[in-house]
Parts: sequence; C-alpha cells; structure tokens
Amino acid sequence: MADSQPPAHLTPTGPRAEDPDQALVARAVAGEMRAFELLVRKYQPRVQRLIGRWVRDSARCEDVAQDVFMSVYRALPNFRGDAQFYTWLYRIAANAAKKSAMRTAREPVRYLSDLTPAGGEAGGSEEIWEPTGVERDLSQDSGPEAEYASREIAAAVNAAVDALPTDLAEAITLREIEGMSYEDIALAMDCPIGTVRSRIFRAREAISNRIKPMLNRQGGKRW
Repeated sequence: MADSQPPAHLTPTGPRAEDPDQALVARAVAGEMRAFELLVRKYQPRVQRLIGRWVRDSARCEDVAQDVFMSVYRALPNFRGDAQFYTWLYRIAANAAKKSAMRTAREPVRYLSDLTPAGGEAGGSEEIWEPTGVERDLSQDSGPEAEYASREIAAAVNAAVDALPTDLAEAITLREIEGMSYEDIALAMDCPIGTVRSRIFRAREAISNRIKPMLNRQGGKRW
C-alpha cells in the first residue's frame, strides 16, 4: 500500500507541526522492530476504537486492526511525511474498516455478536465522547446533580453524533476526539480544508440544536 502524493488542494500551505513520531518511524524504516512495536503500542487502542465505528463485532475489529498494522509495516518505507504519521495511519485504518463493514453488510447474520457493538452489549453503543466544553464547565460544580447533568449531556452529544451523516460525524470526531488539525483532517478525509470547516460547522450546529433544550435547563450554556 503506497503513500501517494496528496492532491494539490491538500498540499500544506504553511509550516507543519513537527511529527512526534518522526524518530520512531525513521528507526522502524531502518529495520528496528522495537521502534515499530512502540508505534503499535501507542496507536493500537486508537486504531481499534476507530475501526469500531464501522466494525461492530469485537473479534472482527481486532482482526482488522491486526491487518492494518501489517499493511502499515509493509507500506512504512513509502511514508514520506507529507502528513503526520497518525493521519497516514488513520487513512489506512479507516479504509480497511469501511471495506470490512461493506463485506459484513453483504453477509447474512450468523452470530449474535454480529449485532453487538464492539466491546458492548446488544442494543447499545460505545460511549466515545468524554465530557468536554459545557460538560466540563458543569462538572466543576460539586455534587451528584452536577455530575449527573454532565453525564446526561455527554450521552446526548454521543446520540447527536450518531445521528449525523457519516461525513459530518467523521469530521467532528477527528476534530474533537482525535484532536486533529483542520489540515490533517483534510488529508485524512481527502477533501479540501474548506469542506472540513463546513462539515465541522454543520456538525456543531446539529449537535447544538439537538441538545439545546437540555442546555437551557442547565442555565442556557451552549455546547
């Protein structure tokens, strides 16, 4: 799997932040297996969480993650640093997860686990949104009521993200959960930065509108 040159609309227009994984990548490319093992250890939880957005069976999720890191190891010499290492890794993992999900959709359901979210029980979804922003402001107040309000809003945000179109949900998750820059999100999603900004804006508006009644009950704060 090659690390192809990014399209013109994705070419960086300013100085890029230094990649914290640059040294480990260089050592891994030079054949140091320990360096690659450190990269796997660092990113395996994030990659499995990412794959779990598309692949709901936990065993299949682990298999896809293993395949991803095998693909990454083979393709590592082609990584030229046009993007942060995790952005490059994200694209490989997301593509693998989407392909696996498409294959699953064409297969008949054989096991109960096929209907179960990765790591969860049937009928539920893994909570990926930690209390931030408004939730964190509310949690600064002491007492069980404030804690309950914070968790209630976090759950509502999760539900709002789940209800978004795929492209909006992916963009807002990369920004708020993964902490990626707009430039890296554009590279990861293979679209112009302006499109990324639009998707994130629309996602935030949709989430805000969905949880606005709850926020009004908590004093009118806006997510």
